[in-house]
Amino acid sequence: MATHWIWQQPDWPDFNWQADRLTLLLRECVQSQGQLLGMAGSVSSSLSAQSELDALLQNIVTSSAIEGEQLNVGSVRSSLARRLGLETADDNNVSPRSESLAQLMLDATRRFAEPLTLERLLEWHSLLFPEQENGLSSRAINVGALRGDEPMQVVSGRIERPTVHFEAPPRQGLEQQLERFLKWFETSEHEAGLDPLLRAGIAHFWFVTLHPFDDGNGRLTRTITDLALAQGEARAIRFYAMSASILDDRAGYYRVLESSQKATLDISEWLTWFLQTLLRSFRQAIARIESVLGKTRFWQTHRESELSVEQIKVLNRLLDGGERGFEHGISAAQYQAVAKVSKATATRHLAELLEKGCLQRLPGGGRSTRYQIRYTDKPTH
Repeated sequence: MATHWIWQQPDWPDFNWQADRLTLLLRECVQSQGQLLGMAGSVSSSLSAQSELDALLQNIVTSSAIEGEQLNVGSVRSSLARRLGLETADDNNVSPRSESLAQLMLDATRRFAEPLTLERLLEWHSLLFPEQENGLSSRAINVGALRGDEPMQVVSGRIERPTVHFEAPPRQGLEQQLERFLKWFETSEHEAGLDPLLRAGIAHFWFVTLHPFDDGNGRLTRTITDLALAQGEARAIRFYAMSASILDDRAGYYRVLESSQKATLDISEWLTWFLQTLLRSFRQAIARIESVLGKTRFWQTHRESELSVEQIKVLNRLLDGGERGFEHGISAAQYQAVAKVSKATATRHLAELLEKGCLQRLPGGGRSTRYQIRYTDKPTH
């Protein structure tokens, strides 16, 4: 039998990689992860809960978006918020789908210390497709059970001349393949020579290559990755969403998976892409928490300042920075538009904010003068 797919290699699944190619990248990941966890420890419990909710929500929504499914964000958010004890759910805004997806994500992260068994995997698969169990779906797939006997292929293009991007191992022997994966997943958690981040990358690649279900393999793969990362950190609280970073480079994700699944058991290329994507995820989370902490410190500094409603509104927009389009500061004309005040009032408000130390003037003058937040104690890392 010709070895077209990686699982046809005689030593499958004994993966190997070039450690020297990954050393620097892995070190950057570990440092950023440590920085993020350290920052997270200094956030108040209410901000921590909000940050966790945001990260979990982002993870669920983007993992489905990778597969082309658009979820109702408000519905998923309500389901998560109730489970995290942040608020009571708006029952009119909660669907069985969002309830199941919230349950799945929290099972993987909050119960990270519990073993990953076949029974748990099958339960996760059932949570991915609640509409099937209610008879609401027209798609015939095996829910909560391994895939059928027909070949499992990932294809694109025309029906008469499809392009086969990947073919999974045959159905026969799949139970033994999965058992081997699950046993490795359990023992590798305590393997001294294996970095937890590399373990998460290997788990991701191995499981998605097995493709054990009719549908939902990608989402379950990313759930297993979240579980592996939670185990590596030995903490349930998530502050970053790796699925969001995968979605940012969705084409690259599929490209590197396809090339690696057709190659040798050296998965250095895949692990490089995985670590680069994880690093981006850490850095985005760090920037987000820095923004939250900066905003909190700013309002603590200016809690005695007598500010108008319009001034507070503009300051909050500036504190949100790039998310609101004001990463390069604000001009008098923009202040006028955001605050909905006259030109004279905008000029007076800006002068007051300069005097109170809330804003600082950026270089440049005349009509192009821009103003940005003045942080009195901006932290350095």
